[in-house]
Amino acid sequence: MKKWLKRGLWIAFAIAVIVLMQMTQSAQADTVLEEPDVLIHVNGENAFLTEDELKLRLKRNGFTFNGQSQKDLKVSAVEDYIRKMTEVKDVKVFTKLGSKWKIEVTVRKPIARIYNKYDETFYLDEDGFVMNSSSLHTARVVVVTGYIKDRISSVSVPEIINNDTLKSIRKLDDVYRISNYVCNDPLMQSLIGQIHLKKNGDFVLIPLVGGQKIIFGTATTDDEVKEKFKKLKIFYEEGIPYEGWDKYEEISLKYDNQIVCKTVEGYIEEEKIE
Repeated sequence: MKKWLKRGLWIAFAIAVIVLMQMTQSAQADTVLEEPDVLIHVNGENAFLTEDELKLRLKRNGFTFNGQSQKDLKVSAVEDYIRKMTEVKDVKVFTKLGSKWKIEVTVRKPIARIYNKYDETFYLDEDGFVMNSSSLHTARVVVVTGYIKDRISSVSVPEIINNDTLKSIRKLDDVYRISNYVCNDPLMQSLIGQIHLKKNGDFVLIPLVGGQKIIFGTATTDDEVKEKFKKLKIFYEEGIPYEGWDKYEEISLKYDNQIVCKTVEGYIEEEKIE
């Protein structure tokens, strides 16, 4: 008799717990939500998305509204919508007990602004992904111009690098190699203001100081880009202090182990680089 009594009490307790949980969940589902707590992580000085902008976009697209209850909130749909924003690198959305919920966003860091041959403009981020330009935000990054056929809808640089066919017809990966080096090298970041792609496939660097053009040539591998910038650094550190900024009209890095310079008077000078 005692066994049946104990078992009955345990069953009654379990039922009571289940009923209480269901009532709590139902009450939680009907709870009217507050505005989300938004946390935006920015790498660098350029924040291409603010808390107010994000909240406005969510409201305009019907993901949030006045009087919204927790059962009306579609967490996965909100995450998917935010993740598709080109300026967003990662996002997490989660609810808390009561009326609170949180959105945590990591935004992309732009390293170059590209103006292509179709008069489109967009940014390239530190991971090689395309970001739409914004009328609200402008990043202080190197500008890329010229005969660039890659468009706003272009695939990412990692996709290009891993596809031999795309590598032969795209230039976005080459643009990335040069601009990424410039962005991460303090000396080059202070010297190079523009990268221009000529129709023949040569890249030309336009310095912020001096009137010369730097003929960079191709940029098909990381090693090639690193070696060319190494030569340019040697020239700036050992040549310019003695010759001055205004002596040269053109500096070419296209040739192995040497720098070929054209003076403003039209003379050609060659310097071996060991």
